[in-house]
Amino acid sequence: VETGVHSPPGEITTPPGKVSPTAAATVSPTTLAKPMSGMMIQEEGGDPIIRKGTAGKTVKLTANYVRLEMEGEKGMYEYEVKFSPLVDSRDERFKLVGQQRELFGPTKTFDGICLYLPHQLDQAVTVVKGIHPVDQSEVTLTMSLKHKKRLADKACIQFYNTLFRRIMTTLKMCQMNKNFYDPTAGHLVPQHKLEIWPGYVTSVQQFEGGVMLCCDVSHKVLRTQTAYQLLKDVVAQKPADMQGSVLKALLGAVVLTRYNNKCYKVDDIDWDMTPGSKFVDHNGEEKSFVDYYKKHYGITIKDEKQPMLINRAKKKTAEEADVAKLIALVPELCNLTGLTDQMKNDFRVMKDVALFTRVTPNQRQLALRKFLKNVNDSAEASSHLLNWGLRLAPDAIKLEGRLLNPEKLMAGKNFQFTVNSKADWGREITTNHMLTAVDLKKWSVVFVQKNDAVVQNFVSLMIKLSPKMGMKVAQPEMNQLANDRTETYLKAIRDNVNPNVQLVVAIMPTPRDDRYSAVKKLCCVEKPVPSQVINFKTISNEKKVSSVVQKVALQINCKLGGELWGCSIPAKLGNLMVLGVDVYHDPSRRGSSIAGVVSSTNMSMSRWYSSTCFQQPGQELIDSLKIAFIKALKKFYEMNHVWPDKVMVFRDGVGDSQLAMSAKYEAEQFKDSFKHISDTYKPGFGFIVVQKRINTRIFSMSGKELDNPPPGTVLDHTVTRRDWYDFFLVSQHVGQGTVSPTHYVVVHDSMELPVDAVQRISYKLTHMYYNWPGTVRVPAPCQYAHKLAYQVGEHIHKEPSAKLEDRLFYL
Repeated sequence: VETGVHSPPGEITTPPGKVSPTAAATVSPTTLAKPMSGMMIQEEGGDPIIRKGTAGKTVKLTANYVRLEMEGEKGMYEYEVKFSPLVDSRDERFKLVGQQRELFGPTKTFDGICLYLPHQLDQAVTVVKGIHPVDQSEVTLTMSLKHKKRLADKACIQFYNTLFRRIMTTLKMCQMNKNFYDPTAGHLVPQHKLEIWPGYVTSVQQFEGGVMLCCDVSHKVLRTQTAYQLLKDVVAQKPADMQGSVLKALLGAVVLTRYNNKCYKVDDIDWDMTPGSKFVDHNGEEKSFVDYYKKHYGITIKDEKQPMLINRAKKKTAEEADVAKLIALVPELCNLTGLTDQMKNDFRVMKDVALFTRVTPNQRQLALRKFLKNVNDSAEASSHLLNWGLRLAPDAIKLEGRLLNPEKLMAGKNFQFTVNSKADWGREITTNHMLTAVDLKKWSVVFVQKNDAVVQNFVSLMIKLSPKMGMKVAQPEMNQLANDRTETYLKAIRDNVNPNVQLVVAIMPTPRDDRYSAVKKLCCVEKPVPSQVINFKTISNEKKVSSVVQKVALQINCKLGGELWGCSIPAKLGNLMVLGVDVYHDPSRRGSSIAGVVSSTNMSMSRWYSSTCFQQPGQELIDSLKIAFIKALKKFYEMNHVWPDKVMVFRDGVGDSQLAMSAKYEAEQFKDSFKHISDTYKPGFGFIVVQKRINTRIFSMSGKELDNPPPGTVLDHTVTRRDWYDFFLVSQHVGQGTVSPTHYVVVHDSMELPVDAVQRISYKLTHMYYNWPGTVRVPAPCQYAHKLAYQVGEHIHKEPSAKLEDRLFYL
């Protein structure tokens, strides 16, 4: 079997020219006895990696995982199917295999290349003849036995997922991307012309506690507007370049055809083709689209002059790549899906949609039970499992997790406080002094004439309220502008900035991206000075203005290089440096990405050093990351006059598929940089991948009712990955809906720290993001790196000045 095409999840495929990580470190019993040195992956059939901490108090939890139980061991036989002459189309392959029902029996799973059967065929190689569905020619099928596997085997994961896809189709669910939705249970939101379909996202994987199905609730938003109506709306605006404007509106949109509930992406618009055009159908007859829809679906197409939307079918196999399969769609039969940017910015739309999509823990659990009941009640769906000797457990899995002790934080004047159960310290921080306040002596405010009164009020509040937080603010230089043109703002800032100015505050009458970008570019690259852009609307509300001013003052203090609060890292850990890495992909310039690298420069994790890397197309991102990494180590030395003993890298933005490859490779490369400092310098090194977009949901059980687990809940067994050292951590408190845990995967670890310490440090760091007086979902350096990469990628497009690197200028 070609492993390149389908490598089962969790297996490492080594990029060409690299030594496979497992080959490079063959694990001997002595290395395993030492506390976690280096490698974290295992060979097939090895014991799962179990790393459990003990700190904190035990809490009862449940999660959205269901065990797959085996009823008696039926083996699984995997055959490779070869077609002669070659059959390119996947659909035709399925039909050819389907013709052989007598031979295979009722139970089979076929994915285009591999055929899985619960019993063995008489010969090891079976040859049969089939009839090609299109031209009725004869095709020879050769099935050769490749493996016999146990169903509990790790390599069967792909088979399970194929099986569940089939169950979903049996339950009449409609597939979109990788999720399944129930078209019959849709909710209408007529006031915004929307429809919301509930659905499930399922995946089967092997965890520490065996093979389980992870099942979460998902929602798909459909618009009742068709592509044809959108086309008409664009044409009605009479744009100069009509075809260009229509293309811009529709290109890349995902449309749903209601007659067969399938989704297609719009790749192009064919202006020469109309529903009246003829095409050759699968029986070889020539007919027009109008006749085809009339005959097959009983649909009458109203406008025969509309252009057709083109979808390039996704290539499922290498052979199909040469045969360009174009699917033509009629705009008036295509419903648009998803929310437009305009809708996303409309508070009312989002609020009404959230009524359906925000689901409480109890509702989530009900939906999971309903799914299990549907599968078990439907004879056809449950037979898919029973034929293989499988069964879904009747209810979700019950677990024990741990709740870490609340964190102690330090503010100015030696004031210490313990974080409350909601993990929010907005009160404490605005009523006490900041850890290190920078006095604002010389600053400049740029604003439009008509906003004068509100701006004067804002300035006087800044001067009045800031001292309560330990920051003295002097009277600024006020610059009135005649109009709000971008050039006017830029000229005023250029004229006012000199090396003594600490800060520029620009107050914008309306939020406009181009103007914001221009001001940021000027203040971060050309004339480096910390800048604060404020939208006029934010400070014009009388009731809220004082709390806004407090927040702005805190933000300004960070931009001037101050510190708001600190946490305590135990001295026994030695000199610890943490780093956050996140990448921004620029959608307009494909191939070039920008990485933000943010590192701590002191032990209370309250001072940060930020640098950006630009990846040129075709160049490995890691090459520029190494330079940033070495800069960060040198900065730590410059501030503390010692090199760090332990370095922890938190890497955001790595999906499951790239875990083994990119993370391993990056970890090795980072580790490699230590020799650039000196040959003898070998600090403890940890590389932790932080994943936010996961389908795991954890609930705490109090009696019958389920609730969101409190901040600081850790789960590090049973539902964690079998072959990795990993844990889930819930760090933030949510008021509505269900909280998402964050998944931490320790890809490389030579820090020789106990599991509890790694979990504790990760939790401490979620308290250190200064833009929010509470915990965030990821460790602060990751959140800073994300914010920095976004700011540079979205607005500045150039490397920020080195003068700003030791301040959080991008908050």
